[in-house]
Amino acid sequence: MNGLTGQKMQKIFRALVPESLYNDARNLVEYCCFRFLSRDNADLHPSLKEPAFQRLIFITMVAWENPYLEELVNASEKASFQGKLVREAAFVRIAPAISGVADQPTVHNLYKALAGDEEGISLSVWLTYISELLKVHEGRRSYQIREYPQLYEERILCIASSSKRPVLKWENNMAWPGKLTLTDKAIYFEAIGLLGQRDPIRLDLTRHGLRVEKAKVGPLGAVLFDSAVSITSDTESKLWVLEFVDLGGEMRRDVWHAFISEVIALHKFIHEYGPEDGDESLLHVYGAQKGKGRATTGAINSIARLQALQFMRKLLEDPTKLVQFSYLEYAPYGHVVFQTLAVKYWGGPLITKLIEGGNQPTRGVRPSEEVLESSNHVFDIDGSVYLQKWMRSPSWVSSASIAFWKTSSVRQGVVLSKNLVVADMTLVERASKTCKQKYNDVEKTQATIDAAMLKGIPSNIDLFKELMLPLTIIAKNFEKLRRWEEPHMTVSFLAFAYTMIFRGLLSYFVPFALIVMAAGMLTLKGLKEQGRLGRSFGKVTIRDQPPSNTIQKIIAVKDAMQEVESYLQNLNVTLLKLRTILLSGQPQITMEVALVLLSSATILLVFPFKHILAFLLFDIFTRELEFRRDMVKRFMTLLKERWDTVPAAPVVVLPFDSTEDQSRSETETKETKDQEKPERSLKNGKV
Repeated sequence: MNGLTGQKMQKIFRALVPESLYNDARNLVEYCCFRFLSRDNADLHPSLKEPAFQRLIFITMVAWENPYLEELVNASEKASFQGKLVREAAFVRIAPAISGVADQPTVHNLYKALAGDEEGISLSVWLTYISELLKVHEGRRSYQIREYPQLYEERILCIASSSKRPVLKWENNMAWPGKLTLTDKAIYFEAIGLLGQRDPIRLDLTRHGLRVEKAKVGPLGAVLFDSAVSITSDTESKLWVLEFVDLGGEMRRDVWHAFISEVIALHKFIHEYGPEDGDESLLHVYGAQKGKGRATTGAINSIARLQALQFMRKLLEDPTKLVQFSYLEYAPYGHVVFQTLAVKYWGGPLITKLIEGGNQPTRGVRPSEEVLESSNHVFDIDGSVYLQKWMRSPSWVSSASIAFWKTSSVRQGVVLSKNLVVADMTLVERASKTCKQKYNDVEKTQATIDAAMLKGIPSNIDLFKELMLPLTIIAKNFEKLRRWEEPHMTVSFLAFAYTMIFRGLLSYFVPFALIVMAAGMLTLKGLKEQGRLGRSFGKVTIRDQPPSNTIQKIIAVKDAMQEVESYLQNLNVTLLKLRTILLSGQPQITMEVALVLLSSATILLVFPFKHILAFLLFDIFTRELEFRRDMVKRFMTLLKERWDTVPAAPVVVLPFDSTEDQSRSETETKETKDQEKPERSLKNGKV
């Protein structure tokens, strides 16, 4: 790589590091690789276009993983390396050092995507990944010239336009097909009408308060197709809903959700962790004016990698784990990784001497004595400074942040640049490692929660409520109709119901309902086979119970048991009162109830059923109207008073008899043995 012999590189490396580091062959591999990579600071390393360099990087990762060869490999295996696999540790160490290939926060997830079900990354997968990545970057350059030459201040990232897989923009329950273009600052939609393409509309993604979420869409307001994203703002009520039609599933939508999320998260990061626009202190730090561009390049490269994986069909279930800003926004310890990225992007050597008040100790490494007067600046591992006045985010004063920056000055290896350190880790790498560990802990904890979600009374009650939700919604909507909250809907329902009654169509209602149900089930079956309903369709989702200690759990169980006991008591009292009425425990009330039953039977015999049903419907839908409200209220009060006068049937509780319980258990045991004897004889008679 470096144009020097192996012995010459060993001598140089021996002179730079102590003996403890020199004796580790991996450190020599890192030094040879990182020294060559440190020569170029391009957004995408130019040597990646060379097939020899691509293979050399793969060989370097294999050598880093196996620096000591116990026996010589045969010539064919040595020449091809087809049987070799790069494991996670080697990929995580080498790949982020190459510009554009990977970044530290998401390199572990990138490895999982490339490796898939295999034990590592093969040479063919590695070469395919680099090839697809280069195609993405080449395609972007052609987009910039051909599609929107007027967008010279924005960089086009990706375009969605296909007749087979269109993009639909939903407005007022109407879907408009068109071409979608994503840049590093905005998203453009160019609708296709009957008269051709319309002028593109623009949504600025740099604004504060934007949110992008997965959504379901469908005709006439139905939420049926799980293939859309919605973009909303805290300041504006206008909503963008974009559907990414894909008969193969919702992965296309998930990828575009990650694209848009990454651009929004990028500008949130710049707003929170970067200096303000026009800040004069940017002139005091060399290269700080390019910090915003470096951060943008990081997001652009993340999206390019995700596009390459999409073309390779090697995506994770959640594509946002492959783009760093969106991933870190919700990852544990992500704010500390954001801070290290800010120091990486905006940090640099001091051009002028800064004198600021305050005597608190400096965080990080101090590059020289002249900056000792600047008290609260943060320093990178190579001595680059990140000024105190740029620390506008509240996360800088968190306990995790303070603890991290207190130990950030400890270093052991050879620093070639802020991004390349031999035999040690950069600040971003240290923070990302802790972030990954905490994320794994969260996933393990979540797995235990998922396994125990349905244990306990509260969770089962929540599950029952969720399962009964459709019936609850139907009951609430019927109650709205009954109370005339929407008069036009109530009138329409009554007109439909009375038409069914007096036209003699009630006999067709049940068969028609069964036909509609069967058609709906078959439609859902077809849509699910096409993948348009999403992987989560049909799953029952309930909220987990809030965290609690043992005493709180005991109290919660006690309260739940008291509620169940109260419900059973009320139910038993009702049943005992009905028993009193049926068995003439209160003769006067029994007589009244019997007369009501006889009158009802007479009415059913004399009058046609459709007239009775029409009258009951009239009664139900006029109870809340003004001309009947008082009468119904008086009638219900009378019924309640009569019900309260009904005594409960007497209950006798006998004392516990141990002899009776023992004889009962002996009888059950004898019956069980008698049942087992024929079974044994049948088994013995079989050949």
